[in-house]
Amino acid sequence: MSFVPPLSDFSILSKPVNGRRLASLDSAASAQKPKFVLDAMTEFATSEFANVHRGVHRLAAAATQRYEEARVAVQQFLNAKHSDEIIFTKGGTEALNLVSYAFLSPRISAGDEIVLTKMEHHSNIVPWHFMRERKRAVLKWVELREDGSINPSAVAAQITPKTKLLAITHMSNVLGTVNPLKEIIQIAHAKGVPVVVDGCQGAVHEKVDVQDLDADFYAFTGHKLYGPTGIGALYGKRAHLKTMRPFNGGGEMIAEVTEDKVTYAEPPHRFEAGTPPIIEAVGLAAAIKYLKGFDRAAIKAHELELYQYARKEIGRFKWVRVIGEAEDKGAILSFETTGMHAHDVATILDGEGVAVRAGHHCAQVLMERFGVASTTRASFGLYNTREDVDALIAGLEKARSILL
Repeated sequence: MSFVPPLSDFSILSKPVNGRRLASLDSAASAQKPKFVLDAMTEFATSEFANVHRGVHRLAAAATQRYEEARVAVQQFLNAKHSDEIIFTKGGTEALNLVSYAFLSPRISAGDEIVLTKMEHHSNIVPWHFMRERKRAVLKWVELREDGSINPSAVAAQITPKTKLLAITHMSNVLGTVNPLKEIIQIAHAKGVPVVVDGCQGAVHEKVDVQDLDADFYAFTGHKLYGPTGIGALYGKRAHLKTMRPFNGGGEMIAEVTEDKVTYAEPPHRFEAGTPPIIEAVGLAAAIKYLKGFDRAAIKAHELELYQYARKEIGRFKWVRVIGEAEDKGAILSFETTGMHAHDVATILDGEGVAVRAGHHCAQVLMERFGVASTTRASFGLYNTREDVDALIAGLEKARSILL
């Protein structure tokens, strides 16, 4: 079944950039939002909005229902067993920090180890550096193959009796590598090590089943999933969540507060202090519903066809080095251009209406592994077309003619 990009669903794609047709090739940073999502948020904000869980009036009850329906939507999207295993956060970064503070911190001591890979985003590195700084934990790094993939046996080799956590991405935001999570999680669990997965890219491009994966935690963000900014979610196994201390303190996350003591609500509300991102939760649920309206396998095939076309075309340029060519990778193309800085290339591409990302992509450990300071990255979403790829290739040729 072929997939036809729903370009009319994305109003921004019809708006010129620098007098040119927009080729939005930066979805790995943040995807564009379909009208379906924006309309759902506007309708809720203008006709149903109230604070949740705190009122008995009609609007409060309706808003609470919509908010909790969004939680169920995320539960079903990830195939979690229980809706109370879904915690709303302000993004993937907060979700990973929640695991660091509420789950790992009480369980780790000086000399204990955290295993992570060299392809991780800073959001899945810095929280563990906090444990290194504050608890004197030891970070151990899983090396990458030259194609940007991971050998599961390399993960096993880094795990010792002192290992308290494995942190790993589902899909690299730079390389596009899709890790064999199920196999790696089995290896970790066989050694008694829990696993937290950064799914901010994986949840967009791969079908996620947290029960089948047996992940202990799985974090993702809404804005890469064609949803709004300001919201993400953390899946955590119910048994873990019940033992974890609150991440933030304030309203909503309590059972009772007196002058002498405080008791905490059950998960997930224990971890959702204060007024939550209510409108954004409605938007996230709408984004999930929007995606469910398509054949996800057809979307993936479409994105990969564009990647393969772009990879073939860019292969004509002897002055381009592609970073990350793992087998069965996702639709992300990162490359270095000889004699040209990535920011200069991206600036010229912008003049041609082509939006890409340039820099270290919040993955400096990965950059160091491949001996580069920065790359230019084109990432593909469901709304991209061959015309976008052609604009990218023509823009790169123009960049070379200007810069060299």
